[in-house]
Amino acid sequence: MNIVTLTTDMGLNDHYVAALKGAMYKVESKLQIVDISHNINPFNIAQASFYIKNCLKDFPANTVHLIGVDSEPIVNFGDPDAGALPSFIRYKDQYIVATDNGIFSLILGNDAAEGMWTIDNVLSNPKLMKFPTKNILAPTAVALAQGVAPEELGSEKTSIRRKVVANPVIEPNVLKGRVIHVDNYGNLITNITKEDFDRMGKNIPFTIFFRKKEYYIDEISAGYNEVPPGERLAMFNDTDNLEIAINKGTPGNGGGANSLFGLKEGDVIRIEFSPRGSRTTLESLF
Repeated sequence: MNIVTLTTDMGLNDHYVAALKGAMYKVESKLQIVDISHNINPFNIAQASFYIKNCLKDFPANTVHLIGVDSEPIVNFGDPDAGALPSFIRYKDQYIVATDNGIFSLILGNDAAEGMWTIDNVLSNPKLMKFPTKNILAPTAVALAQGVAPEELGSEKTSIRRKVVANPVIEPNVLKGRVIHVDNYGNLITNITKEDFDRMGKNIPFTIFFRKKEYYIDEISAGYNEVPPGERLAMFNDTDNLEIAINKGTPGNGGGANSLFGLKEGDVIRIEFSPRGSRTTLESLF
C-alpha cells in the first residue's frame, strides 16, 4: 500500500481532518497517511505548494499527495480555462491530487508533468461539492494509492491553470528576491536559490541587505552553529534556498529572524555583488 500525504488549510481545532481521514480509512483500512501540514493559511496555495515541493524528494515513488487548499471546484462552461476542476498529475514518479486552481503550476515551475488528468464524474452529485477534499479528492487519492490506473479515474488533459509566481530579479551586480516562507523557528526562507547566487559569479564579495539596508550579512555559513547563539547568519538550506536565520533564535530567547528583523513573507532581500563589497569597505561608506 502506497503512502498518502495530506496538506490542508483545515487546521486542527475542528473535526474536518478527522472526518477526512475517517472517510479514507473507511475505503482502505491499511492506508498509510502522513500529515505534511493542516496549518496552511486559508486558501494560500503558494504556501501549500512550497510545502509539497520541499517534501517530494523525501518520499518514495508512487506516493500520493492530497492537497485540500481552496479545493472547491469552479465550473465555467463558457471558458473551461477559467474553471478549476478536481484533477491529479504525476510528477517525479509521484501523484499530486488537488483542485486545478493554479497549484499544479506552482509545484511544477518550469518542469513538465509526466501526466495530467481531470477527475471523472465531478459534477454527478452536487452534494459532493460541500466538502470536495473529502468527497472528491480523497477517493481518488486512495484509489491511486491502491494502484488503480490513472486512466480509470480521470480523463487525460494537456494543460493546467497557470498561476504567476515572482522569481528573483537579476540586475547588474544585484540579485533581488523575496521571503517566501517563515518557518516555526522564525527562519526566513527566500526564493533565491544557490543556482541563482552562483550565476552571479564565483568568489565575488557580496552583501545581503534586508529592511532597506538596515541589516546586512556578508558571508554564507555552512550551518547554524557556525555563528554564536543569537547571531544572524545566511545559509543555503536543505532545498538550496537562501535562508536568513538567528542561531537558536526562538521567542523565548529574543526571537527568530522574522521578529528581530521585522520581516515577513513578501519582503525583499537584496544581494549586492562587488569587488569592494566587503563589510569593512561598506562601513567606511556610511
